[in-house]
Amino acid sequence: MIDINEIYFVTSNDHKIEEANRILSQFGIKLKKSNIKKIEIQSNSLEKIVKYSLLYAIKKLNNEIIVEDSGLFIEKLNGFPGPFSSYVYKKLGCNGILKLMKEISDRRALFKCVVGYCSPNIKPVIFHGICYGNISYEIRGSHGFGFDPIFIPDNSNGLTFSELSPEEKDKFSHRGIAFRKFGLWYINNIAKP
Repeated sequence: MIDINEIYFVTSNDHKIEEANRILSQFGIKLKKSNIKKIEIQSNSLEKIVKYSLLYAIKKLNNEIIVEDSGLFIEKLNGFPGPFSSYVYKKLGCNGILKLMKEISDRRALFKCVVGYCSPNIKPVIFHGICYGNISYEIRGSHGFGFDPIFIPDNSNGLTFSELSPEEKDKFSHRGIAFRKFGLWYINNIAKP
């Protein structure tokens, strides 16, 4: 029986909690939703956004915490929407991105995830995950959330994140990579015996 290490996850996105918990369960880590709102600064850097959010949240919770931020970076749109992906998704959605890409044949893009951890005794530690791929020409699939229906990761046999099962997506998604890095670090440095 693995002892469970519980950590607060500062997010309002239940999909992210579910995804992270699937990945971290193999490390004996369970994330639980915090009762504070994630504060995000406007920045072109996911790392700066995460660090600021961590430092704000640690003052409020005084406990072990995780903050995560991700972005879709499209090459021919100069990295747009990048750190503003959540806002752009709410305003334009997948259809809006497909309209912006209508005349563009080079559809290279990447998803980047930044996971940050800190506690009252540990300064922020940052973990990165990147998944390379392409933007599809149409919305496909029923799994996932956000821009998953239009992102085709490399090595997925042409399927979007939304066409993959959650467990298949976890194997090579940006969030899967970053949370596995965190999980390995945590069990080797912090986990309670």
